[in-house]
Amino acid sequence: MKEANVWVRYKKKYKATTNSDHNKLIYDNELQQDFDIQHPNQAWALDITYIWTSEGWQYLAVVIDLYSRKVVGWSMGSRMKAALVCDALTMAIWQRKPKAGLIVHSNQGVQYTSHQYRRLLSSHKFVGSMSKKGCCWDNAVVESFFGSLKQERVHWRNYKTRYAAQKDTLNYITMWYNSHRMHSYLNYQSPNEFERMDKPIKEVA
Repeated sequence: MKEANVWVRYKKKYKATTNSDHNKLIYDNELQQDFDIQHPNQAWALDITYIWTSEGWQYLAVVIDLYSRKVVGWSMGSRMKAALVCDALTMAIWQRKPKAGLIVHSNQGVQYTSHQYRRLLSSHKFVGSMSKKGCCWDNAVVESFFGSLKQERVHWRNYKTRYAAQKDTLNYITMWYNSHRMHSYLNYQSPNEFERMDKPIKEVA
């Protein structure tokens, strides 16, 4: 292996981010794995992932517009509280200014069943939606984004501080993923490029 310049790539530490062992009210699954959305701000998908640093875990909450696969909101912190997901959703609302009726899809984690999160959806007249318990396929678009983030960036870094992880992750989202990373679903355009099109390719192809 040394002569061939080959090295072992070790599996990273695992950290569960979904605690669905609760009796709180959940939303019906409005998406039913139909991720082919024809208009912006029609359906968003949300989730949380984890990033290891020398200071401990750093958590990332994101909001993705299923129309363009663009990350439209995000928040990072050292604790998985309701504020983490609400801050990400608030950022997305501020940037996109969606209308009432927007479908907001997540898993059944306690952060998404909190009173704070439910009030945020209710105040904007959004439609809550949740995956079936333990079914990652119901939120496959966000899972795919997290996979790309880990494989293309995070797993190749050794973050000394949470701040370093946050800076690098946000750089990946804004400077690479949204701006330049091509998606087969978007006919090999980046999310930003796809949204700039007057007539999206997938509608006329």
